[in-house]
Amino acid sequence: MHLLKWLYPGMRFKRWFLLFAAGVMLVSIGLALVFNYKYIDSIEEAIFRAVYLWRGSYDYTATTLIGLAVVALGTALMLLATRFIIRSVILVLLPDRNERLVDIIYEKRRLSRGPNVVVIGGGHGLSVLLRGIKSATSNVSAVVTVADDGGSSGRLREELGIIPPGDLRNCIVALADTEPLMEKLFQYRFKGDSELGGHSFGNLFIAAMAGVTGDIEMALRESSKVLAVKGQVLPASKEHVRLDAIMEDGTIVEGESHIPEVHKRIQRVKLFPEHVQPVEAALEALESADAIVLGPGSLYTSIMPNLLVEGVADVLRKSKAVKIYICNVMTQPGETDGYTASMHAKAILDHGGRGVIDYMIVNSAPITDEMRDYYAEKGQKPVAIDPEAIHDLGIGFLKADIINQADVIRHDPDKLCRAVMKMVQGLRPSENGSHFMRRNH
Repeated sequence: MHLLKWLYPGMRFKRWFLLFAAGVMLVSIGLALVFNYKYIDSIEEAIFRAVYLWRGSYDYTATTLIGLAVVALGTALMLLATRFIIRSVILVLLPDRNERLVDIIYEKRRLSRGPNVVVIGGGHGLSVLLRGIKSATSNVSAVVTVADDGGSSGRLREELGIIPPGDLRNCIVALADTEPLMEKLFQYRFKGDSELGGHSFGNLFIAAMAGVTGDIEMALRESSKVLAVKGQVLPASKEHVRLDAIMEDGTIVEGESHIPEVHKRIQRVKLFPEHVQPVEAALEALESADAIVLGPGSLYTSIMPNLLVEGVADVLRKSKAVKIYICNVMTQPGETDGYTASMHAKAILDHGGRGVIDYMIVNSAPITDEMRDYYAEKGQKPVAIDPEAIHDLGIGFLKADIINQADVIRHDPDKLCRAVMKMVQGLRPSENGSHFMRRNH
């Protein structure tokens, strides 16, 4: 019965219900004193007479049962009245809610007790993870790259002088707890050849909010309120940066969107200007995290730019949180051609230093032949898992089914969330054949 959910642990309702009951008792005693005990005596005498007529004698057991029934009835009425009082208030504030009030409160209480998780990255992969994580905790922060220079984000960056809003928008939508229509609105992209063509409404909304508030951080907070976001979305920096890549042949490619186009082996990436100040709220979120997750997403163009912002890698290395890297399932043309799982992890350590990650999650689900052929035509292959090389880096790994390959290969939000939470909570996955390899110390 759903009414019993009000008494679930963590609801913070029982204490106030007991206080309410104590108040009712005090009022009852006070009224008895005011109106004289004889009225109470009359009620008691009427009950005894009814029992006598029913049983043929004074049966104190029956009287006790009647008393307990009266207490139960009074308790039920108190619960029901309290529920409808709260519901009347909530329905004014949230008139379109279809869920039961107790379910809403219980879910919010459950999520508020979840671990403090910070996710670092950018691109589509980060928003996929956030969609899953928000079902396990509302204490989630997304620290998002600001090096994107392509598409609508790149145009707004050049025309309005703001940091690129695209990845920030995707994260806000992923963490949103709002109507599907609002999500579609924020993701809507204008068509045609006009100046609006190619822009998404969400990007324009964030840009407008930044103009109104005068600060991109404040703009993200206010935008998050519109979509009832669980957690917070933070840019790694508010400065205008460019991501450059130094290739193994010594050439330098300028601009995040141009790096994959040259199809050369990347030696390392760097930011221009080199010293970029972080957003303090992002560092504070990292410092207070129970778990820090890097990825999933493009290794060099989504994850690395965050590590190159001043102070971010330092905080990661010093953090006592569980630090997890979610490895890509497929190689990325022009960026990680031929990379194994350990090569992904080594690249992160080379840019952020030893200690920025403790563990990595790699996919264990077999890729279908159909998907292998489909991606082979695009120059992509499944990322090979090399356990010994991973251990040689001083990190551990979790093998788990984390993908959905119905149409294309994508990370699955729910599977990712389960894998991350199992690692955060120190559990050994078992039911789906996952295998957890602890780090060598």
